[in-house]
Amino acid sequence: MPMTQAPAPPRAIRRQHDREIVALAVPAFGALVAEPLFVLADSAIVGHLGTAQLAGLGIASALLTTAVSVFVFLAYATTAAVARRVGAGDLTSAIRQGMDGIWLALLLGAAVVAAVLPTAPALVELFGASDTAAPYATTYLRISVAGIPAMLVVLAATGVLRGLQDTKTPLYVAVAGFVANAALNAGLVYGAGLGIAGSAWGTVIAQCGMAAVYLAVVIRGARRHGASLRPDAAGIRASAQAGVPLLVRTLSLRAILMIATAVAARLGDADIAAHQIALSLWSLLAFALDAIAIAGQAIIGRYLGAGDAQGARDACRRMVQWGIAVGLLLGLLVILARPVFLPLFTSDAGVEDAALPALLVVALSQPVCGIVFVLDGVLMGAGDGPYLAWAMVLTLGVFTPVALLVPVLGGGLTALWGALTLMMTVRMVTLWLRARSGRWLVTGATR
Repeated sequence: MPMTQAPAPPRAIRRQHDREIVALAVPAFGALVAEPLFVLADSAIVGHLGTAQLAGLGIASALLTTAVSVFVFLAYATTAAVARRVGAGDLTSAIRQGMDGIWLALLLGAAVVAAVLPTAPALVELFGASDTAAPYATTYLRISVAGIPAMLVVLAATGVLRGLQDTKTPLYVAVAGFVANAALNAGLVYGAGLGIAGSAWGTVIAQCGMAAVYLAVVIRGARRHGASLRPDAAGIRASAQAGVPLLVRTLSLRAILMIATAVAARLGDADIAAHQIALSLWSLLAFALDAIAIAGQAIIGRYLGAGDAQGARDACRRMVQWGIAVGLLLGLLVILARPVFLPLFTSDAGVEDAALPALLVVALSQPVCGIVFVLDGVLMGAGDGPYLAWAMVLTLGVFTPVALLVPVLGGGLTALWGALTLMMTVRMVTLWLRARSGRWLVTGATR
């Protein structure tokens, strides 16, 4: 009688999923936190040059951050596609798929440079820069845009490594990039006397260095597994097509955040200041939840590529449990830290009065945010971009009228953050319905 291997007990399966989630999520969280430190270091160094220079940096950084965030699909789509082929046991095709994403990043980066260089003064003016800040903003923008192709390559290459189940290398590169950026900025701004232009050049050099390290890692892997490095038109086109739904999703989410800021501005100075504090904290908490989502992209893609639909479903269930638990923990920390947190940002009693109840709403919404981030990552890992795009457009349609009614009906900033919580709840419902349906469980090396 042939021997059959007994299935692993549920507890052993949960422990396996926990180990995978922690191994991928913790380094991913470190890399995510390191990224905004670039802007923080630039601000700290440029701030000592003068108020006009710091204002110019703020405007240029906002433009650059928006331009890069629009193309975050380069990381998300590449992670899912590479992870599927890893699960299917085809590392050569996995790296080839990643190279298509990197070539797409270079093409998009070149297009952004061509568009921004001649229009930099007009873009700065569009943001309402003062006459004193505008020249500094234009200088920083024109120099820094040269680093956009490198930044997009970093996004795509990060997606390649995540798909290969490697989140440690992106962490090491991000930390090294931050240190190099800070050193170069200080040296060029003060040592070489280049002012704000030195800060821009320091950041560009650091970004190019990061891109070079990523390319070296990917190229070494390509040579080891015999994957071609040449651009493939069909592959690049496929990468672009996979990214379009995620672009729609990202633009819809950006629109929601912009509408929320515009509404907060109409509520008054104290409310917009308090909103900025709440949004900063919300964004920081999102890094922890997004780390689990990144693990979800890599793990789910691998399971589906291996043809293991049940494994993908089990991993999804466990990651949702992680999302809820982390969300509850973060919410509790926000509630406990509110009295200590607010004085770090303001001593204005009016701003504190507006922020306190808004932060309570932020805290209570964290378990919902945990589910949303996890399921978003799961469906990205499954390559379910069209559904994610549709769901986010629907969410935008629900949120917009509710948010615009806040100044009319009253409730102030607390009501606005209630509308943002409604937005996250709508996202949770749409994503939960999709996850429950099982329609995302499409197995195979390609979707």
